[in-house]
Amino acid sequence: MQSTLQPFHLAVPVHDIAKAREFYGAILGLSEGRSSEQWVDWNFYGHQFVTHLAPEKTGVAHHNPVDGHAVPVPHFGVVLTMSDWHTLAERVRAAGIEFVIEPHIRFKGQPGEQATMFFYDFSGNALEFKAFNDLNQLFAS
Repeated sequence: MQSTLQPFHLAVPVHDIAKAREFYGAILGLSEGRSSEQWVDWNFYGHQFVTHLAPEKTGVAHHNPVDGHAVPVPHFGVVLTMSDWHTLAERVRAAGIEFVIEPHIRFKGQPGEQATMFFYDFSGNALEFKAFNDLNQLFAS
């Protein structure tokens, strides 16, 4: 097992590149890297995230129950510091983005206790952002 965390690479479909720029750039505040008319690279908290124009592939397919909520599947996101998590929650709320699952504490008082929130981008990609008071709880069972 590698001891240094390496950035991941993830590419998702979007229905409109301009709307992807509005959501990921203007609303989430991610910085843009390389791009073309068909795709945009984003700095997703140190990870390489790419939005690719593929309108026929957008949308949410399924939900699974987790801790009393319907969690969209598939979804992606990142673990933030608690301070950054609160800042992002307020930024998303101020932009008028509807939460699929409102910011809250999941598994309160149990192993894996975490702050979590879910929302969709403008193409229906589900995002989850988490934070832990104790990062050692990330893989708690």
